[in-house]
Amino acid sequence: MTSKNPILGACVLAAAALSGCSGSGSGTYQGYVEGEFVHIGSGVAGRLERLLVERGQPVAADAPLYELESSQEAALVRQATEALAAAEATLADLGTGRRTAEVDVVRAQLAQARAAETQSAADLERDTAQLEAGGIARRQLEASRAKHDIDAARVRELESQLEVAELSARPAQIRGQNSQVEAARAAVDQARWRLDQLRPVAPAAGVIVDTLYREGEWIPAGSPIVRMLPPANIKVRFFVPQAELSRLPIGQSLTIRCDGCAETIAAAVSYVATEPEYTPPIIYSNENRSKLVFMLEARPVESQREGLRPGQPVEVILP
Repeated sequence: MTSKNPILGACVLAAAALSGCSGSGSGTYQGYVEGEFVHIGSGVAGRLERLLVERGQPVAADAPLYELESSQEAALVRQATEALAAAEATLADLGTGRRTAEVDVVRAQLAQARAAETQSAADLERDTAQLEAGGIARRQLEASRAKHDIDAARVRELESQLEVAELSARPAQIRGQNSQVEAARAAVDQARWRLDQLRPVAPAAGVIVDTLYREGEWIPAGSPIVRMLPPANIKVRFFVPQAELSRLPIGQSLTIRCDGCAETIAAAVSYVATEPEYTPPIIYSNENRSKLVFMLEARPVESQREGLRPGQPVEVILP
């Protein structure tokens, strides 16, 4: 079985050659640095208005990378925000009852009705005494009593009106308006998300590896615009004979050495391949199983990743 990756095949051959020359107990194997690149694009289509980074530039986390044309999306955010404010104002109004001026009118009418009821009560009391003394006819007393009853009923009516005016809206109306507010809030979130898609920031600190479009070009939705490499995504890939696998579990510490590195680099095994590779291509047998190798990956410690570049050859030294 041959490797489909020419770099991978060359490293497999180098690992096999080294193990064959130095013996399985040498503990040193050839490898290379590899990077897991992050491709950053937009979820919506648009014209690239500003490219804020360039190849080779280091960027901090949350640094702006580029801007697509966003005048329409900004207008949609303003529209959704105003609609939310209107829905919230309506909800607040439903919770406060009628307007203050309308309530004041009912209060004034109630005060007038109470004054009239007080006057008619006094007239009824006076006419009752006059009837007992023979000073008035019974018909006048009955008229005074009817007037008092009318004034008292008017007071009760206006008291009920005032109570209703001070009440908030019915619960069903308030629940319906609450739903309107939530719908408006969701529309704001959606509009802001679309706007943020046009102004992305770096998800982590790293180096800009490449920019794939120029200013003024139309970007289809989902197309990557910037490719970057965070230091945490740097790893070393190397190959060892099957006899060495027992020494290299996940998390096993090892040392990396490279040309131009001032000192050795500490790393730990992060991945062990589940399938073997053969180099050179041969038919498996008990006699040639020493040609069987496994691919491993190791992550350098955070403080020593800076000098490593994808494609750089390294030596991996086992403990």
